Amino acid sequence: MSATSSTRRPGVRPAIAVTVGEPAGIGPEISIRAAWARRHDVNCVLLGDAAFLAMTANDIDPDIKVSALSLMAVRNGGLPHFGPDRISVIDVPLGAHVVPGKLDKENGRAVLDTLDAAIEGVKAGWFEAVVTAPLQKSTINDAGVKFSGHTEYFAEKTNTPQVVMLLAGPQAGSGEQLRVALATTHLPLKDVSAAITRDGLAQVLDIIDADLKTKFGIAAPRILVCGLNPHAGENGYLGREEIDTITPAIQAAQARGIDARGPYPADTLFQPKYLQDADCVLAMYHDQGLPVLKYATFGNGVNITLGLPLIRTSVDHGTALDLAAQGLGKADCGSMEQAISAALAMANNSLDNKK
Repeated sequence: MSATSSTRRPGVRPAIAVTVGEPAGIGPEISIRAAWARRHDVNCVLLGDAAFLAMTANDIDPDIKVSALSLMAVRNGGLPHFGPDRISVIDVPLGAHVVPGKLDKENGRAVLDTLDAAIEGVKAGWFEAVVTAPLQKSTINDAGVKFSGHTEYFAEKTNTPQVVMLLAGPQAGSGEQLRVALATTHLPLKDVSAAITRDGLAQVLDIIDADLKTKFGIAAPRILVCGLNPHAGENGYLGREEIDTITPAIQAAQARGIDARGPYPADTLFQPKYLQDADCVLAMYHDQGLPVLKYATFGNGVNITLGLPLIRTSVDHGTALDLAAQGLGKADCGSMEQAISAALAMANNSLDNKK
């Protein structure tokens, strides 16, 4: 599978799949708004219930036109390229009527069906990338499908043994890009230390280095690595993970030609004087790096899965059921627009890298 398995035709907008996420949340609204806002430079094809999305689009703005496509028709004839006067929707019917703000397990499997269709579309060359709106894990699990998140699902469906979660966004004030990758993702804090191994960190650093080059267009990425313990272990007095695991992994990465440095104390690393020399910061666990990034970029942050044989980006927030329950017009689609922009830039970089 290739992130740019199709040849982009001159004069035709690049096509990106946008899965609309949990139908009772803000995903459908922000997907429509962002797709319409970016319609002149990218063909955002929504994946979701066509009738529901057409109704939602009309309620947002009667000028937004939606054209429904059947998945079977696209499989047989390819993706039609309409102009920017409408949004295409590949119809993935829901199982139950949508009540904004109210979850319904009958719609859980349809949400997964949109992800499957997006993956199929990249493999078939319909799409150059996938952007995902937020979904509700509990709804899918309540529907009888064991599900831990987008990242893990895309890894499983593409037979990718190791992926890396990276969040990125412009820092308030400077506008400089801040990128934070995670060595571990959704784990209880008590399990983090055991999950950090030399081999695991080696794979993470290899993936970050490779994707920063091929998908971000950074010729010589610089990666700053956080320690796990306070003060990066204080020379072993506050923990030995830095001495026994993290430092050897960094040294081995350097021997492979990767510009990785550290480990640095996480409480002082996120300063301009250090970040100006970094293309990415590798944090050891979820709440070590992401609170800083979300404080600096929230509303404009993007969640990116590295290591996949396709480009996948997402928003940096959840389903916001409370906002959805209040009606349309409450949600901010800024993060979705940023996710689309990031996916397009990564697709362009990947295409250039293959020339």
